[in-house]
Amino acid sequence: MLPDVQNLIELQKADREIHRLREEIAALPKRVAVIEEKLAGTKAGLEKAKAAVKSDDAARRKYESAIQDLQQKISKYRDQSLDVKTNEQYKALLQEIQFAEQEIRINEDKILELMMKAEAREKDVKAAEAELKAETAEIEKEKIVARERTAEDEKQLADWNAKRNSARGGVNDDLLRQYDRVAKYRGTGISEVRDQKCLACQVMLRPQTFNEVKNGATVIACDSCQRILYYDASKDAPATPIVATRKRRPHPKFEATQAWYYRPSFNDQGEVFISFSNTRGQATRRVYDVSAGRMIGDILVREGEYRLAFPEDLGDGSIRLNGSWSEAELDEWDTELPTSTLDALQRDLDMARAEGHTHAEPEAVASEHPAAS
Repeated sequence: MLPDVQNLIELQKADREIHRLREEIAALPKRVAVIEEKLAGTKAGLEKAKAAVKSDDAARRKYESAIQDLQQKISKYRDQSLDVKTNEQYKALLQEIQFAEQEIRINEDKILELMMKAEAREKDVKAAEAELKAETAEIEKEKIVARERTAEDEKQLADWNAKRNSARGGVNDDLLRQYDRVAKYRGTGISEVRDQKCLACQVMLRPQTFNEVKNGATVIACDSCQRILYYDASKDAPATPIVATRKRRPHPKFEATQAWYYRPSFNDQGEVFISFSNTRGQATRRVYDVSAGRMIGDILVREGEYRLAFPEDLGDGSIRLNGSWSEAELDEWDTELPTSTLDALQRDLDMARAEGHTHAEPEAVASEHPAAS
C-alpha cells in the first residue's frame, strides 16, 4: 500500500474521531440545560405551592377579623336592646343580631374549609422542596460529569488533531485536495474495497480496476463516488484454511428472538456488527463498529419481526453470527460492547468466513416462505 494511501486511512480515522468528539462536547451543555430547565419548573412549582399557603393564611385572617367585627356588633346590639322603648325596635335589633350570627357561622365554615386544605398544602410544599433538593443534587452531579467528560474529550481532541496534522503532512498535496473535496460532499474521502466492491457506495468495480487497487502501486478513485480506494490484504481469508481438524461452527437458530449480523459497510461507517431483538411485536436494532465496539447512531425500534422491520439491513454481504445476550445486558453495556463480546463476535465471524459464508444466510430468504421453516 502506498504511504500516501496509508496516511489517508489514518487521516479519515482521525477526522471521524474529531467529528465524534466535537459532537459530544457540544451535546454535554445541552444535556445540562435540559436538567436546568426541569429544575426551573420544579422551582416554579414550589413557589406556587408556597403562594397557595400564603393566600390561604391571608384569607383565614380576613375571616377571623370579620368574625371579631360581627361579634362586636352583636355586643353593641344587645346593649342597645336594653334601652329600646317599643317591640318594633326590639325586633329590629334581634334581626340584626341573628343576621350577624349567621355571618359568623359562614365565616367559621370558610375557616374550617381552609384548615382542612392546609394539610394538603403543606404536603405539596414539602414534596416540592424534596423534589427541588433531589434535582439540585442531580444537576450538580451532571455538571461535574459534564466538566470531567469535556476535559477528557478536549484532551483526546487535541491528540487526534495532532494525529490528523501528522497524517495530512504525509500526503501529496494534489491527493490531499482530492480527499478534502470528496469528504466535504460525501462525508468520507477514502473507501476500502472488498469482494470487488467499493464498500462506501456498494458499486462493483471492473476487474482491471479491482486488480489495480489490490496491487496498490497507483492511486485509484471509485468511478461512482470518487473516493480514493484501498485494499486491506490483512483481511483476506487464509488461503488454505484447516477445516478437517476444526470443530464445526454452530449455525444460529432461525426462530431465535435475538440475532447478530456482520455487515462489511453501513452508511459510510465501514464494518459493523448489528444486533436485532424481537420483543412484544417490536424489533430493536443496535449498530456497533467492528473495530472499537462503539455504538453507531441511535437505537431504533420498529413494529414487527426484525426481518420485516429492517429489511434494508440484511443482504449486501451480511453474515448471520452466533450471539445471545439479554436485552438487560445490551442496555447495561450502553454505547460500547465489552471486549469479551466483541472478541466472541469476531471469532464467530472468522469461522463463518472460513466456511465460505460471504452473503446473508439462506434463512433470510426462507422468511419469505414461512412454510419452509
